[in-house]
Amino acid sequence: MEAYTSNPALLANAALFRRYVGRRVRTVLQVGRFEGGNLYGQAPDGPQIVVRQVPRKEEDFTQFVEVIGVVEGDTALQAEICTNFGDKFDMEQFSKVCELANGNYRDIFM
Repeated sequence: MEAYTSNPALLANAALFRRYVGRRVRTVLQVGRFEGGNLYGQAPDGPQIVVRQVPRKEEDFTQFVEVIGVVEGDTALQAEICTNFGDKFDMEQFSKVCELANGNYRDIFM
């Protein structure tokens, strides 16, 4: 538990990335394509995101993947952990949870 509290991965959609450049976040992507060890996918709120240095092979992924990593810019993450979330996932609801987790209800999520 100490690792989580000492370096938490904040819930974030693409709109929140600029707030967290250099920090660890958690998001879910709809898998698009792989190229050169990078994963390109759609963020919960719509924009395309690149996840650099994905620690798994393309064939290992389901349609939706949770990514924990460090934000490198408005549309880029450096991957730490990628976890399959299956082939059905409500991205719109997850994006709303990200907004709540970074707004008035932030204390609940930290």
